[in-house]
Amino acid sequence: MPPTRNSSETDTDAQTATDDELSGLIAELVSRESENPPGNERPVAEFIHGWFADRGIDADLVEEPYEDRPQVAARVGDGEPAIVLNGHIDVVPAGKRSEWSHDPYGAEIESDRLFGRGSVDMKTGVAVAMRALADLEPGLTSGEIDGSLVFQAAIGEETAEPGTKRLLELGYDGEYGIVLEPTELRTATSEKGLAWYEITVGGEPSHASRPDQGSNAIQKARPVLDALAAYDERVRQRTDPLVGQAYATVTEFEAGTKENVVPEEAVVTVDRRFLPEESAEAIDAEFEELLSDVAAEHDVEVSWERTRTYESAAISTESRIAEVIRGHSAVEADVSTEPWGVKASTDVRNLVNDAGMEAVTWGPGDLAQAHTYNERVDLSEAATGLTVLKASLRELWEE
Repeated sequence: MPPTRNSSETDTDAQTATDDELSGLIAELVSRESENPPGNERPVAEFIHGWFADRGIDADLVEEPYEDRPQVAARVGDGEPAIVLNGHIDVVPAGKRSEWSHDPYGAEIESDRLFGRGSVDMKTGVAVAMRALADLEPGLTSGEIDGSLVFQAAIGEETAEPGTKRLLELGYDGEYGIVLEPTELRTATSEKGLAWYEITVGGEPSHASRPDQGSNAIQKARPVLDALAAYDERVRQRTDPLVGQAYATVTEFEAGTKENVVPEEAVVTVDRRFLPEESAEAIDAEFEELLSDVAAEHDVEVSWERTRTYESAAISTESRIAEVIRGHSAVEADVSTEPWGVKASTDVRNLVNDAGMEAVTWGPGDLAQAHTYNERVDLSEAATGLTVLKASLRELWEE
């Protein structure tokens, strides 16, 4: 007969196995490149779909909104409340491989940290959601747990595409939602919005040997840049207690076609971070007034377009889901219970604004690692996150 072990030894061994399994799953996801652009999510989506199938869990490979970029969704249980676990499977490009000390898709582990593009943003969150659903599925399916759990692995979050929005429209929704972006296990009930603006300044081309024959769009853009700098100073005075201050940052300037040609056009890109109390429509009006004044005062031909939008979102800091997750995070990870907001933008806006859900942004990992060279995640925090998530879900179902 094998030696008898006491319960504490058994629990410790089980926890070690759980940690190893979760780490392996994170590695599997990170090792599958899913850069966006161009939108290579299919290998990850097919892996997730197969992973659920191997465990007898029905999941759907959703070929909407794009047939060649499938998403994954699953629903287990039929009780209330229904809780959505959301994560995106696209990652930003790895950039210069020479800047990485670890292969961005090698999923190498060093000192309990897993390195790779998407390890923080946000394949660890996706892995935690997968494990939570797999672990809780037997109880939900049998009726032992009176609730339901919805899983979403969405495409296109990095480029504001309607992946999550489409899944919600197809009925993969619920009463509560958790977007498992990296927050170091802090619970965010609000987030900034993001709007990108493209401003075009017109000129007239000529040979650079006769510059006065044309009208240099770069020179014409000077008063536009000055006005944008003054606008940024003004909007920085707008603050929110949870997400901080607003910004209007010039991030790109493009002009010219050849060294000896006076440019006929200059394009300025502005990254506008806005607060929950602001709206994209109101900001549109601000840009229209700002640029109309510049055009009239400096005789400049200016046009503008909002090219991409992530709406801001907020729910009550005292919402049930926020209080439950804050409580378990404090117990398991000594995380502050003070109300908090995310300064970046996530798909929680779709859950809150489009589906009318009470939803938070919460998950393992440090957001400061997102989009960086040598992006990495602390595997012990991922394991703690799984513990917190399952405990939080059970409490929400018991209400």
